[in-house]
Amino acid sequence: MDHEAQRRRLAEAMERRGDWPVGSPWVRRAVEAVPRDGFAPDRLWEWDGHRWVSVERGADPERWGRVVYAGPDEAAVTQVSEGVPSSSLSCQAVVADMLDCLVLEPGRRVLELGTGTGWNAALLARRAGPGRVTSVEVDPGLAAAARERLGAAGVRVAVRVGDGVAGWAPGAPYDRVIATYAVERVPWAWVAQTRPGGRIVTPWGHLGHVALTVAPDGRSAVGRVQGLARFMPARGTGRTPDFRQVRGDGPAEDERPLCRDPGPLRDDPHLRFALRVALPRLRITTGTDADGVSAWLHDGTSWATLSALGPGRTVAHQGGPRRLADDLERAWDDWLAHGRPELYEYGMTVEPDRQYLWCRDPVTGPRWRTADRAAIGPRPPGVSPVRGRGRRASRG
Repeated sequence: MDHEAQRRRLAEAMERRGDWPVGSPWVRRAVEAVPRDGFAPDRLWEWDGHRWVSVERGADPERWGRVVYAGPDEAAVTQVSEGVPSSSLSCQAVVADMLDCLVLEPGRRVLELGTGTGWNAALLARRAGPGRVTSVEVDPGLAAAARERLGAAGVRVAVRVGDGVAGWAPGAPYDRVIATYAVERVPWAWVAQTRPGGRIVTPWGHLGHVALTVAPDGRSAVGRVQGLARFMPARGTGRTPDFRQVRGDGPAEDERPLCRDPGPLRDDPHLRFALRVALPRLRITTGTDADGVSAWLHDGTSWATLSALGPGRTVAHQGGPRRLADDLERAWDDWLAHGRPELYEYGMTVEPDRQYLWCRDPVTGPRWRTADRAAIGPRPPGVSPVRGRGRRASRG
């Protein structure tokens, strides 16, 4: 069937929300020229509330198209491994935002990490030009399928099989580098393979993406957070135990009143980002009932519940090696003491032997070292990506 009506509805939804980047009109033109459905496999996956179920193009093309064009913030899951999504056709609004952040001009040489379906590579090639994009994919099967789709669309992209952590040295140096999966630490190879003054855009920590500019001497890359969204982790990151596994069946080791409303943990993306920076291994899930907002915390080994008991009453139960409710309150207080900075006031500096996040100023602002390994897995099924729109007057 023709999916033109579904394409149009998604484009109009993005128009209403202001998702099409004003400063990069080429992004919308590229999306219109290279439709998503041309790069989606015949089998997609949809969460039915309990598990991931397949949606076959041949059996139900209308439903398949609804998955591809579900909404600006909805990814189409294209691969499930051991019951967990391992590849997707990314949310169209996030794709547009990251391409805008790349500040890509025609003729630039681009390295993409994480080919996936090949759609993002095709969009890059529409702007950069034929033969200017190299894309690296760790999964040989996905790489082969992407090559086939790119060829069918008449798009010239060099798809290589390899681990994106190493970049792709044979084609270096690149003017632009973009990753389609989240990393806890930006691999130094990405900086080393980008020319001085070049730009790197990557998701960080499954909760946002940063745009870094390589210094004139090539010995560092610095930039700011540009948007908020959840991303899949690099392949091989491993699964994190869920809250129930960490909690177990034993009694809580500590119980106390919580002297604050957990509501902002659900509603304030800037607070959630600040907590992610300060407590990189912490996972937060919230829920709402008649008593108010409750939260469930864990870091893979310790746990806490913040249970709403009615207006103005919340109790914390916790267990494990750390007291996560206490850690969360301290990090929350620090964020308040710094004047409630928005996520767009955070940035990152990457050097050969260290990297850190900072707030407001890379030299004088507070700093947090990035985690070597964080026990953060893929986003929970059914949780829609959250995308922030910042006051980005310039792409600094």
